[in-house]
Amino acid sequence: MSADSFKNIIFDIGNVVVRWAPEKIVRLTFGDSDSIEAIEARVKSIFQSETWRDLNQGLICENDAKAQYRKALEFSERECERLFYYIKHSQILIYGTVELIKRCKASGYRVFALTDNVHEIVSHLKAVYSFWALFEGVTVSAEVGLLKPHAEIYQRLLCEYDLAASETVFIDDMPYNVKGAEAVGITAIQFESAFQCEQALKSLGLEF
Repeated sequence: MSADSFKNIIFDIGNVVVRWAPEKIVRLTFGDSDSIEAIEARVKSIFQSETWRDLNQGLICENDAKAQYRKALEFSERECERLFYYIKHSQILIYGTVELIKRCKASGYRVFALTDNVHEIVSHLKAVYSFWALFEGVTVSAEVGLLKPHAEIYQRLLCEYDLAASETVFIDDMPYNVKGAEAVGITAIQFESAFQCEQALKSLGLEF
């Protein structure tokens, strides 16, 4: 594929632009006294639950999720408040990614975001960080009721912004989301760091 074949770059948000660290969130919320096994079990019960999936699909709101966690997991009201506080406030910028997005944009590439994310988290991140304005468009799972790696969410973004899959590169930290993009004809990179990502983009022939 020639260097000028790619016109669009799509960035995931969690663990690409901002840090997403469920184990750290659990430790901050409930303390460090539990064993690693207990922390991993709690991470699974919270973030791999139907409640979290429904929250990401926009089927329920944050307050609904808190009520469900109180009932299903027997969390106290204060624990739920702490949990969602740290879910939001632990999402710090990943070194170098915003600068990479700016360079991509300055070089003439159209830049977008595709994220499995929650209404209230997105609102918080938009209030705290200015990087959102760099994206020409953003597709959020909770707004469209779809999740990666299902083909429909990638196709939704391509259709909404009139992008050709063959001219598009997608960047995500999760291998199954990378494969989901590739399955609909998008070239994809598994993100490890901003430096690694930049090198991978350049290896595809992108110039910036």
